[in-house]
Amino acid sequence: MTEQTEKKLDDIKKEADRKNCPVQKSLYFIDEFLSGPMCGKCFPCSFGSYEARVRLRRLAGGTGSEEDVAAVKRIASNMSEASMCKKGKDTAKYILEHIDSKEFAEHVSGVCARNECMEYFKYVIVPDKCDMCGICLDVCKDNAITGEKKKSYLSGYRPFEIAQKRCSKCGKCVTVCPTGAIVVVNVKERETAGV
Repeated sequence: MTEQTEKKLDDIKKEADRKNCPVQKSLYFIDEFLSGPMCGKCFPCSFGSYEARVRLRRLAGGTGSEEDVAAVKRIASNMSEASMCKKGKDTAKYILEHIDSKEFAEHVSGVCARNECMEYFKYVIVPDKCDMCGICLDVCKDNAITGEKKKSYLSGYRPFEIAQKRCSKCGKCVTVCPTGAIVVVNVKERETAGV
């Protein structure tokens, strides 16, 4: 393995480590491995990496199952033993370091504790806390927030709401809300509560 390839893998690892969710870490690492340092000369890497990426995307996208977790673990184990170069072995080692975490398994039940997998959470405005100042409306680049700013001479306002299909979950609205009316909610919890 060349010094440049080794440096690229180190850079990939550093970027992946900046993420908090183990599924996102593993997905980022495998995506970057496939787009750069992988040579594709041996079967464990060339077939295993692509299959692992499909399974990790399912887990990050909210459709993953225990079979996906088991498949990724099996693929990474095979890559760590049978890859012909250090690049494949290092990729497999990185995935294996994270796959047994409790958070990895929670994705199967619909929970991303770190709120990095977008399909697992949403932003919601709590009407009782909202003072209708409209600051969130002004910072939303996606035009995902609807409602009317409060005016002292009017009554009967449309309350602020977030259109989930438009929301890119950038989090700017949460940081600017002076009353803490915008909260992050686990999608699974909302569904079971019937909200």
